[in-house]
Amino acid sequence: MMHGPLLVVSTLEKGCGGGHLVRSLVLVRSLRALKAEAYLYIPGLEPQDVLAHSSLLTRPDAKIEAAWLIGDRESIRKRRWEGIILDRFRTASDEFAHWAALAPLIGIDEGGPQRERFDFLMDLLPGPPGRVPPNILAPSLLPLPKNRRPSFNAPRREPLKILVSFGAEDPGGLTLPVCLALKVPGQTEITALFGGFHKTDMKEQHRATLADAGIQVVAGMAELREQLACYDLVITHFGLTAFESLAARVPVLLLSPGAYHEKLAVHTGFMSGGIGEKGARRLRRILYTAVLDRPHPKNRKFLHLNDEALTALGDRCERLRVRYGLNLSGDAGPSSQGLGELVKSYTLRVPAACPLCGGALPAQDPVCARFQDRTYRRCRRCGMVYLLRSTAPPIEYGEDYFFSFYKQQYGKTYLEDFPNLVQYGKKRLRYSKQILGRSRRNRGTDPSTPQAQLLDIGCAYGPFLVAAQEEGFLPFGMDPAEDAVRYVQEELHIPAFRGFFPETPVPEEIRGPGFDLISLWYVLEHFERPDVVLTELYRLLKPGGVLAFSTPSASGISGRRSFPKFLEQSPQDHWTLWSPARTGSMLKRFGFHVKKVVISGHHPERFPLVGRFLSEARGKKPRVYGLFLWISRVFHLGDTFEVYAIKKPAVKERTVMQ
Repeated sequence: MMHGPLLVVSTLEKGCGGGHLVRSLVLVRSLRALKAEAYLYIPGLEPQDVLAHSSLLTRPDAKIEAAWLIGDRESIRKRRWEGIILDRFRTASDEFAHWAALAPLIGIDEGGPQRERFDFLMDLLPGPPGRVPPNILAPSLLPLPKNRRPSFNAPRREPLKILVSFGAEDPGGLTLPVCLALKVPGQTEITALFGGFHKTDMKEQHRATLADAGIQVVAGMAELREQLACYDLVITHFGLTAFESLAARVPVLLLSPGAYHEKLAVHTGFMSGGIGEKGARRLRRILYTAVLDRPHPKNRKFLHLNDEALTALGDRCERLRVRYGLNLSGDAGPSSQGLGELVKSYTLRVPAACPLCGGALPAQDPVCARFQDRTYRRCRRCGMVYLLRSTAPPIEYGEDYFFSFYKQQYGKTYLEDFPNLVQYGKKRLRYSKQILGRSRRNRGTDPSTPQAQLLDIGCAYGPFLVAAQEEGFLPFGMDPAEDAVRYVQEELHIPAFRGFFPETPVPEEIRGPGFDLISLWYVLEHFERPDVVLTELYRLLKPGGVLAFSTPSASGISGRRSFPKFLEQSPQDHWTLWSPARTGSMLKRFGFHVKKVVISGHHPERFPLVGRFLSEARGKKPRVYGLFLWISRVFHLGDTFEVYAIKKPAVKERTVMQ
């Protein structure tokens, strides 16, 4: 849940329409109603100017109070913000850099070149093809109408009631040509809605022309979205009104002021007349059929509404309503979570810099992939792939983690797999003992010193501790799960303590002069701040001591086959994703020298193209499977790997890949 202040930065510039301001006003008011500390800032406008513009908006949910407005950028810079939400249409690069230095950034319907740099992206209106995918695409988060027609093809009135609305600006000047093209006496009753922003003399002339043609002209409409259900058809451009009409079950036809809006309309699936005045004439051809009046002595053609075209339009709009999840809960009104509720529920977990090397701001690191509540970036300095979350991970390290979750992945519970884990632990200890022995000899220490101290962080139910004890180590365990620690203490009779490393200090009586070996098996990726963890591990190890850990590989066959899919399937509490080739340079920053890297987790059945056949053939054609297993090992394509490093080695040795 958001606890600190939030800043919403909107726009009110010519060519951007009024939708951004409306949405920002509604968002701030919604957050305030939810007891969140939210403020609105519009670059270039003082609070009194914003109030003057917002007074033109007749929607009660868009009313804003002066205390919620900020007009001084310097005062903004001095405050500590939990998050900044930009609804700016196209954010300039220098402006983006300014906001990114202050807080994590959430972009709403961002269309500019800085789009891919945002920490989190929300598209409430679908973007054009080729656009950087957002974390969330959800038109259902828009403020949607509660008043709705029973269906898109409900019985139509005679004459047909049409609303023509091209937003607060109507930048293409489409209202006049559309109204004149569709006005047929006896067939239609048209209402032209003019916005309140950027008034011009030309628009005043348009109003007079429309009034002379018998078209009702409205300067503003209270609660527009709640009035849509009063009409049989809405003509608008791509934007809020189009989606509000879908939610109200009112057939909607689009007309575009330019190529960009037309691209959006076509990509989203709306029926569009095209661009400009030519498009207005096309709308006329879509809606009307010319009928020859044979009894008339001059055989004149008269225009009549095309019922088949209107029915087809209604069916198309219904499909769009379902596609975008607009009011699917029957007649009770919108059921989806509103934008304000969603933002309020966020707990932004965004590091101030790369969590390993402390490089540049996250906004300067390229984004690898986005998912609903996650964004992955790759550090340009050290290459680490790290996670940004909009909410806390939905995983707790309790009993379920080792039983239900473990069984889902491996087909057996952790304790059922205990004997295999002990044997695998002994294999790891052989590597560790060899490296530790060489390190001691290089330092002039007796390599046969008994009872080398070992700390296993994230020891779970203790299989590695059992292996270490049988191999002659003096083992100690640490784990956040209370049941696991109790099992190690009472069933295995091995010293262990409960805590979260490194927040929980290692007891002095356990640490002593330091540890000879510290292990973290599939644990390091669970830390948000690996830099802090590695610094503390360095402190706890004796000179020449061994750091041993395993972690998923971002450069294994799964990552190479489809890196976005690999990230999507990555556990939601894995904050960093390591690669064998980069680990040496990463650990060197913290005083460790890698001595051995073991590539593990080989899965030939995950190879592209042939994987499905290998999976089916496993056990039937061992030679084929064995061939790809050999390829995986030779080219280091395993999905996990183990690292064995020493603290301040006396002699540098070549890293060995296995």
